[in-house]
Amino acid sequence: MNEAQTRAELIDPVLTAAGWGETPGSHVSREEIAPGRLRGAGGRDKSIIADYVLTYKNQKLAVIEAKRESAEVTEGLAQAKRYAEKLQTPFAFSTNGRGLYRVDMRNGDEREVSGYPTPQELWEAAFGAREAREKYWHGKFAEVPLEQRGGQWTPRYYQHAAIARALDAIASGKNRILLTMATGTGKTAIAFQIAWKLYQSRWNLAAWKAEPDGAQSRRPRILFLADRNILADQAFNEFSAFPEDALVRIKPDEIRSRGRAPTNGSVFFTIFQTFMTGADEDGNPQPSFGDYSPDFFDFIVIDECHRGGADEESRWREIMEHFAPAVQLGLTATPRREDNRDTYRYFGEPVYVYSLKAGINDGFLTPFRVKRYATTIDDYIYDRSDQVLEGTVDDTKVYEEGEFNHSIQIKEREKVRVELFMKEIRQNEKTLVFCATQQHALIVRDFINQVKDSGDPDYCVRVTSDDGEAGEQHLRVFRDNEKTIPTILTSSRKLSTGVDARNVRNIVLMRRVNSMIEFKQIIGRGTRLFDGKDYFTVHDFVRAYEHFSDPEWDGEPEEIAACERCGNTPCTCEVARRGGGAGGAPGGEKRKMVKIQLAEGKERTIQHMTANIFFGSDGKPMSARDFIAQLYGDLPLLFADEDALRKLWSHPNTRQKLLQELAENGYGGAQLAELARLVNCEKSDLFDVLAYVAFALKPISRRERADGSREIIRANYDNYQQREFLDFVLGHYTKQGVGELANEKLPQLLRLKYGSVADARQELGEIDAIRGVFTGFQRHLYGAPPGKGARRD
Repeated sequence: MNEAQTRAELIDPVLTAAGWGETPGSHVSREEIAPGRLRGAGGRDKSIIADYVLTYKNQKLAVIEAKRESAEVTEGLAQAKRYAEKLQTPFAFSTNGRGLYRVDMRNGDEREVSGYPTPQELWEAAFGAREAREKYWHGKFAEVPLEQRGGQWTPRYYQHAAIARALDAIASGKNRILLTMATGTGKTAIAFQIAWKLYQSRWNLAAWKAEPDGAQSRRPRILFLADRNILADQAFNEFSAFPEDALVRIKPDEIRSRGRAPTNGSVFFTIFQTFMTGADEDGNPQPSFGDYSPDFFDFIVIDECHRGGADEESRWREIMEHFAPAVQLGLTATPRREDNRDTYRYFGEPVYVYSLKAGINDGFLTPFRVKRYATTIDDYIYDRSDQVLEGTVDDTKVYEEGEFNHSIQIKEREKVRVELFMKEIRQNEKTLVFCATQQHALIVRDFINQVKDSGDPDYCVRVTSDDGEAGEQHLRVFRDNEKTIPTILTSSRKLSTGVDARNVRNIVLMRRVNSMIEFKQIIGRGTRLFDGKDYFTVHDFVRAYEHFSDPEWDGEPEEIAACERCGNTPCTCEVARRGGGAGGAPGGEKRKMVKIQLAEGKERTIQHMTANIFFGSDGKPMSARDFIAQLYGDLPLLFADEDALRKLWSHPNTRQKLLQELAENGYGGAQLAELARLVNCEKSDLFDVLAYVAFALKPISRRERADGSREIIRANYDNYQQREFLDFVLGHYTKQGVGELANEKLPQLLRLKYGSVADARQELGEIDAIRGVFTGFQRHLYGAPPGKGARRD
């Protein structure tokens, strides 16, 4: 029996007999764990699918990997373990339909077993050993299904796992809980589901501490605490499934009008800053969080908790310490590093981690490419032909990247940079530009609007703290995927979090990003999925790509060594330089920014260079040389020789399969296009690029290939209408490339040439005949040229 037969005849009946799918609350499902990494042109890697997932009482308990009857019983064991680890199930099973092998994922115990456990038996094996109170609350949480909004929301595997891990921690008595989840993975949705289960199960602090039979029935009071209004507003909307009278948005003006903070409700939303404001009866400053008793809230969610709430020296820490009795859940996107150590010291190790790299590889986040820019004015030495508009220039020093727009300003430099990236992007794509200061963001906004193609006055707007409510409104409209204006936002630091616009296609870095935490937050602005969005582009003017070479850029860091330059941990070099360069001076004296105007005509002499960054399968950057060397080593695995490549490339179906295999090995469309540029083959067919790398076959342009094959094509197609159509196709191929020869392009080409497919049939005959001509002529286009091998270098 093959695998499908084994499942249908030997496994399904036995599972049913054991009660799976028959016992109330039990389910058996074939589950797509992850859709597969995006690879361009709407394509993805192969999806990850578990043969069977056993669920009971809303809890995923086991994965079963099935193989054909003739296979060894443990042939699927490695897959079962891998899938069980992703789904966080306690058990994994491997079977061939005759035998059954079980692994306990918690302690590594493995053995062959005689049959499938019933749902209740598997539940007891998973949770039966827990103490009474823990078992009670785990059971209560399990009774509450996830709120799926009428079937509109289905949890991804990691979201389900994060919810389960957090609730397990609460059931076991843990009062400080941390989830580390990459930006764009739905942390707020996860927080909502946890709060929903606590609310529906009537969990609260008093009941949590009581004996199971003494549990109280009061619903919990929950606080969602953020550091920005837009984050609190997003959460308020995310929690809309709660009864309307249960939700309370705490705002400063309402506190002032009432004279105290609101207490009627179940789920409260506010920001740290609101809780730090307030006044006593005499008008003296008094934080409003004191209006609540320390045990008023049962459960508190701290969003973006690395941004100061857990910092021992932060005033915001007072809020968390005031509400110390509450169970506190921290949400962060950043793994532990030196600059967020307080977060991990306060909450402890995360109960669940889902990284940016995992999200991209699974296909739940959008991959990115990096385009580097280098110009001849990336740094600056004063030239006496330039005019000093303000301040005092130091003509002995080299002004470096980190000092621009802090201690020195050259507007012409910023204009050139704006012109460079505006030529590279599609100007109708949503773009975020990160600038050094609010003033810099204003300058960049103006230059963008001066060179834009759009006629809309709000095409590019600045969103900073100085822009107040107007900026917030622009940000709200920008986040609406149905709106196209504003298209570009400039900012300094405000947009590094809280912008969940799913259709961001470009991130432009015009300032240094010294913190790895902030760098990951910025990259996360583009990772959200959107229809037709295969990747987003990071336009890097400041060498930020070097962060990708950090061995721990997406993982746990090693102990940070002292800086070789200043001897401090963490390094204070940049802080000291920025302190002076950004306006600070010894004795607290404010240093005026130097403003330079370049000599007339000098702006036109600024040279630039752009280059795409290649990334290996491990997500790390690599040089172009290493990329080509790796490709050279991988190509023999896909085709043995030149004839094999030519045969594969000569038919649309086999060519598409080869391109898909290349993409799955890390050589997608963007990488191959950059490779063509590197080897000066931008006007050549991808066939010639691959043949050049693999066999040193000298490339020819697409025009040369088309012109060289016309004679043999005409000899094989003597029908005038067919010749005319193929000449039309060759014209498109010459201009656009091999993509014009794909099967799915045929209807479009027919409409372009004849107006409609029906009119094309009048000229060329039935569709099958047209398709035969379209695919058949490609054998001649890619046929071996006269004197095969003559083009070798």
